[in-house]
Amino acid sequence: MTFSKRTVSVAVLSALFVSASVTMPSASAQLQNNVSAATHLASDLGPVDASQPINITVHLKPQNEALFQKTVDALYDPSSPTYHQWLSNEDLKKFAPPQAQLQAVTKELQSQGLTILSTDENGFSIRASGVAANVEQAFHTQIHQFQHNGKVFRANVQNVQLSGAAGSYVASVSGIESHTVRPLATRAINLQTKEPLPSVALTKVQASGGLSSIITNQILSAPTTFTFNSPGASLPIGIYYGNVYGANPNLTPDYTPAQLQQIYGLTAAYKQGLNGTGQTIVLLEAYGYPTIEQDANAFFKLAGLPLLNSSNFEIVYPEGQPVSSQAGILTGWNTEIAIDVQWAHSIAPGAKIVVVAAAGQDSEDFQDAISYITNHNLGNSVSDSWEEDTDLIAGPLEQTSFDQVLERAAAKGISFQFSTGDGGDGGLGTPLGAPGVPSDSPHATAVGGTAILNIVGGTGTEPVGWGDTVTYVSAGGVLDPPEVLGLVGGSGGGESLFFSKPSWQKSLPGTGRQTPDVSALADPYTGVPIVITSGSQQVVEAGWGGTSLASPIFTAIWAIANQKAGHALGQAAPAIAALKEGSVQDVLPLSSPTDVSGIIVDKSGSNYYSPASLFEGALYSTTGFTSAIWNLGSSEYVDFGFGIDSSLTVTPGWDDVTGFGTPNGLTFINAVAAEK
Repeated sequence: MTFSKRTVSVAVLSALFVSASVTMPSASAQLQNNVSAATHLASDLGPVDASQPINITVHLKPQNEALFQKTVDALYDPSSPTYHQWLSNEDLKKFAPPQAQLQAVTKELQSQGLTILSTDENGFSIRASGVAANVEQAFHTQIHQFQHNGKVFRANVQNVQLSGAAGSYVASVSGIESHTVRPLATRAINLQTKEPLPSVALTKVQASGGLSSIITNQILSAPTTFTFNSPGASLPIGIYYGNVYGANPNLTPDYTPAQLQQIYGLTAAYKQGLNGTGQTIVLLEAYGYPTIEQDANAFFKLAGLPLLNSSNFEIVYPEGQPVSSQAGILTGWNTEIAIDVQWAHSIAPGAKIVVVAAAGQDSEDFQDAISYITNHNLGNSVSDSWEEDTDLIAGPLEQTSFDQVLERAAAKGISFQFSTGDGGDGGLGTPLGAPGVPSDSPHATAVGGTAILNIVGGTGTEPVGWGDTVTYVSAGGVLDPPEVLGLVGGSGGGESLFFSKPSWQKSLPGTGRQTPDVSALADPYTGVPIVITSGSQQVVEAGWGGTSLASPIFTAIWAIANQKAGHALGQAAPAIAALKEGSVQDVLPLSSPTDVSGIIVDKSGSNYYSPASLFEGALYSTTGFTSAIWNLGSSEYVDFGFGIDSSLTVTPGWDDVTGFGTPNGLTFINAVAAEK
């Protein structure tokens, strides 16, 4: 798992963000060059209010850092005598900084007017709070607010260095630079109205025959000819032929738990008793919400799955319950939590589910929760359906501090899965710098997304990379020429500008940590339903997805693999990279023989539009995709392209949309469980 960090010059970032090959200092060196490059790319909104409260976590340098990294590497080296012999808390404490250093940092923070909130149980970090003025004084910096692509974050504009001799003991600090952690759940919408399908009362769904009354797994229908005229004129005329998406407007294209279990080849595993029994799946969220268990059990009754109870479900609040029980609802985390609980349990119905609810949405809150999960051994498979920002925007302090807490988790055999994002390359036009943070950590497993399409004219399904790209062909009349709207959602991924490739990615292209590692269903237009409480009523909402869905799906499958192995398998990413061909299903750039094409006849003559030319300017290097006509209503029609994900491209083998592919059922479970 050997890796290093690298720096990127602002000038090079501005020129398509090509990375420099300068090695960053290790934690054993003085803190330096820790101003985020994003401060030069974003709009500076000025200094933060001096009285603004700020929580920070000061991460100290490990004792004998080189030996610690060598020890962790050996845990993931099949040729090492310590392979998979995970460290305990007592083992970790041997690498913790000396007590004298911990006390020196504590005293220095207190002398600067900061209040100590807690000390990491294994001695690696200290949490403190104070106002911005105290933090700036303690760390010899200034903190400003910035805005980039609609997101506001704060960051230091001068290098951070703790005052006094204690400063030499500090490896990184989280909380000075701070990005809001965002859940990555996304829902299919009607592109005309910009609204999702209306929610349906749970009682109505129950009375109408269950989930099949509102959803269908017939994503695509047989090809049809569409003719679009021009109101009040004889020309132009457009004639299109191709697959049809969402042919029945009364049913949302979605999958049930039973259908996904079949698609992922899990029914054979269940027959062998492999359903997650004896395992704990941890879901890291924010706030929680009051009706998590009730909503989940209502969904499981619809799906015919075992219900949650006190023996297989728990909510943990590391910092105490939120001040308001409505915080999760007001911030949208209730939907994220509902997806994670309902679909992790749908895939691994025998596993225990533990929701860990952070007290806030700052990245520092989530790093503290990661440490809590690790220190308290809550489970070996952890799903994180969120990100804080892209690799390009997150600075050295954020990247380093996330990786430090994740490295300790990897040392204990805990696999943290992170969603890679829902916006393709984030508008960069290049995979460089596009990965979501912290999915780009070499000690995390990055989970990308797919769509799942039925085979038109045949049987079964096939995965395609999640990248939904749209072209309008009619808006009250034929559009001449067709108008490319572009990407409306797609799997995140790409190459890190901060972290170099870990040793287990040596066969992959580029020089930076590549994401994702693996993928699962994420496309909301081939998504899933959930049950959630809206106001005082439980409703069923269809069309949910995002890599928020992919992460709990894969995490549940990883828990089943741990059950099969009979011991913790550790971080999933290195194991996936080492698998032989066929253990994962390679997601390919597949085209349909009946992809949409058309002819527009106007005064200049006839113009033919091939499937590819209908997405001109949006394909980048994509050559294989599947497209279908979608009737939005009111004479608006679009050509909907599946598998076109900005500059990220699906290719045979590993790619930056789907990683190495999707888990191949019992074959995958047996393969990773057998790794020695």
